[in-house]
Amino acid sequence: MDLLENIDKVHTTEMGIARIKKNLKLDTDNVVEHCKQKVLNKGCRIYRQGKNWYCEIEDIIITINAYSYTIITAHKIT
Repeated sequence: MDLLENIDKVHTTEMGIARIKKNLKLDTDNVVEHCKQKVLNKGCRIYRQGKNWYCEIEDIIITINAYSYTIITAHKIT
């Protein structure tokens, strides 16, 4: 899968870090590594829709741009 083969390219912006920390109520500054570990988890359901990858695991969904590998957002599934 393209996303997993390029996991080392996954990154986000300063605004992305703040948004993800708030949405997931994270207590870490290493948001990108946290998201990468979730994506690499065997239980993660990964699918592509249009220009984005969606990674669902536990009660969260992570949205990653398929071209730039930028984590756009992550939030809890309600």
